[in-house]
Amino acid sequence: MTHITVYEKKDIYLGVCVDGHSGYAEAGEDIVCAGISALTLNFINSVEQLTEEKFTLQENQSTGRINFRFVKTPDRDAQLFMKSLVLGLEALEKEYTDFISLDYKEV
Repeated sequence: MTHITVYEKKDIYLGVCVDGHSGYAEAGEDIVCAGISALTLNFINSVEQLTEEKFTLQENQSTGRINFRFVKTPDRDAQLFMKSLVLGLEALEKEYTDFISLDYKEV
């Protein structure tokens, strides 16, 4: 199962941690893992290329862990990208509840 934690403070998203492989199918055929990866990587690339926001990023491909945190409170554009990521992850969680858990953590 993929465990996803969205970090927030007073309704402002500050980061996200994606941890684990979904187990929906074998590696290379897992559409759930592919969907999570596509959403997450597109979000990171968008923040990096389309905003001035600084962030920390730790990743481990073998464990399926991506930990992304904004260095400071993100601007409007970065927040919009984060909201879009959460929207996509919530949709995947609704469809594949046995393979994704999405939680929110106040930091």
